[in-house]
Amino acid sequence: MGLSDTSLESTMEHRLWVGAGAASVMGLLAKAVTASHSPEDAAVICVSALAAYSLSDLGTGVYHWGVDNYGDAKTPVFGSQIDAFQGHHKRPWTITKRQFANNIHAIARPVALFLAPFLALPSNPALDTFLGLFLGFVVMSQQFHAWSHMKKSQLPPLVIALQDRGILVSRKMHGAHHRSPYDINYCIVSGLWNPFLDKNRIFPSLEAFIHSNYGVAPRSWAETQPEWLQEGSYFEDGSEINLEQQQQQ
Repeated sequence: MGLSDTSLESTMEHRLWVGAGAASVMGLLAKAVTASHSPEDAAVICVSALAAYSLSDLGTGVYHWGVDNYGDAKTPVFGSQIDAFQGHHKRPWTITKRQFANNIHAIARPVALFLAPFLALPSNPALDTFLGLFLGFVVMSQQFHAWSHMKKSQLPPLVIALQDRGILVSRKMHGAHHRSPYDINYCIVSGLWNPFLDKNRIFPSLEAFIHSNYGVAPRSWAETQPEWLQEGSYFEDGSEINLEQQQQQ
């Protein structure tokens, strides 16, 4: 939920774009599989799939860092996303109330448009697998993000198991992002890249470079603005997050 966009329900347009995104991803993966005729091709597909999974986590982290720290609702192209992420910091639990298509349609739409031409090109199993899964994970990252804001009692056992094993971003890891100055754990697919990025201060180094060359400071450097301050509780039932007890929730 953004600061200006307070809609939580899916519309027919949302569902159609999610359907188009899913069809383009599945079509590309089907093209890759049907063009695979040898053990070598199968190995290439597996490597491409692992690369897509890993790099999609990194990609969501870079994007999340960018929209959290730069621009505003009036920024061309990315304004609505910036508004949504700022609003999310103010009312974190509302992401769990977004209906599925409402939550991911804004990412599914450009993915569907971008992948459509690749469906007509000659098959390249490595490229098709990578593009399909990379963008598929990016689209679903917002749902993984929503799950990281739910208690165990609200989640299916499979999702809990994937979170506990670090395959999907965990509630504990993402919960740490919702503490001032909101400058760690940006990745929201698996969180695999978060320890590396934070330990090596990758984003602070980029912020320093941008500031020294362009004079633009990130939001995380400034005192928390009112629109970022959490309104109410972390969870919808009125309770607050406790990072040390998150695994028991």
